[in-house]
Amino acid sequence: MTAPRVLIVDDETKILSSLKMALSLEEIQADVAGDLEAARLHFEKEPYDAVLLDVSLPDGNGVDFLGDLKKSDPSLVVIMMSGQATVELAVEATRRGAADFLEKPVSTERMLLALRNALKLRDVEREAGALLEESGQLRQLRGESPKMHELRSLVARAARSNAHVLLHGERGTGKELVARAIHEASPRSHKNLEKINCAAVPENLIESELFGHEPGAFTGATKRRIGRFERADGGTLFLDEVGDMPTSMQVKLLRVLQEQELERVGSSETIVVDVRVVAASNKDLQNECAEGRFRADLYDRLNVVPLFLPPLRERTGDIETLAHHFFDWAKRRNDRPAIELSKEALDRIVAHNFPGNVRELRNLMERIVILCPSDKVEKLFVESCGISGAADVKGGELYREGHSFKELSDEAERMILEQALRANDGQMAKTARALGLERSHLYKKAKSLGLRDT
Repeated sequence: MTAPRVLIVDDETKILSSLKMALSLEEIQADVAGDLEAARLHFEKEPYDAVLLDVSLPDGNGVDFLGDLKKSDPSLVVIMMSGQATVELAVEATRRGAADFLEKPVSTERMLLALRNALKLRDVEREAGALLEESGQLRQLRGESPKMHELRSLVARAARSNAHVLLHGERGTGKELVARAIHEASPRSHKNLEKINCAAVPENLIESELFGHEPGAFTGATKRRIGRFERADGGTLFLDEVGDMPTSMQVKLLRVLQEQELERVGSSETIVVDVRVVAASNKDLQNECAEGRFRADLYDRLNVVPLFLPPLRERTGDIETLAHHFFDWAKRRNDRPAIELSKEALDRIVAHNFPGNVRELRNLMERIVILCPSDKVEKLFVESCGISGAADVKGGELYREGHSFKELSDEAERMILEQALRANDGQMAKTARALGLERSHLYKKAKSLGLRDT
């Protein structure tokens, strides 16, 4: 294996010297930089595997530079160092992608351990990512925003384990796509991926759907039925909209997850199963637990590996890429190879809020391809397909017929906060100051509007 290449960025010559010496004794090649300008010059000349980065530098803030580094290379290992470490600073660095945070004076043993662990984890993620690439599923998780890079990395890690996964996200964010990606890159990929929408199955039939039944178990049960759990034995079961599962069924599901055995409806025979569950919900399940609608012990059992799928409004930079992808897909699907999208039409699409997320964007692009009467899609036609009006605050058209004042005002407030957060690098404290709000009030407002601290 090739020895990693490390860049040390610090304005104290003694620290640069001691850390470089410690790395050289481990046969790790290291370069040094006394400020951010020198660090940038190093990166222009050659790539690095890892960076040891001080927070306070003569020409800038290391945490801000960390964000720039992770945007250009999400797999780069960055370990922060500071002589004035605080919990808030460490949390901010971790949020921006730091692998670890070391307090000065830096222990060389602690630094080497942190570096080895971070590089090992990176290699594991790359290997898992390669498996996902081979399966073709990772390529379906499209987008180059930091949030999508992070999601692909987490999916790659989750795929290698046998732990249950809980997918959190709004409707249309691609939860089933992620579930399939996890299955296809897992050691269980040679077995079945079974899927069930818990909200779509009548309450009196869901037990039979999951566990199966014997003839005569209930009216209409004329022959044996093998349930989803048995069919997924050795593989994966995707429970979509698990938050809508009846409470009585949640108890039975919990027992099966705990004991890995079940009984078909109408039978006393115990059947042992080996099933990995990927569950998904667009509800706040912690709130559902607090309100007594979802069992807390079942939530804990499912939430071993939680994955959050970001809404499209939190990764607006991906809209153009996705729009082109779905437009090309719709052209092939509907045999319209000559149709083109004007720049003005594309700009209008990118400006839309997309409350239905990726699914809404995909449906919009296919609708445009099918209905456009000419081979050139213009802005006015795009607006006629259902995205004009309140979705674009900049256009000044805030009113939409059929929507209440609260719905429209919430949508306008949401867009203002989204734009303010983006303009202030996702920092809630900085955004609160810019808007003249108390930080606690901004947190409450963001939560009520379904926004997260980005």
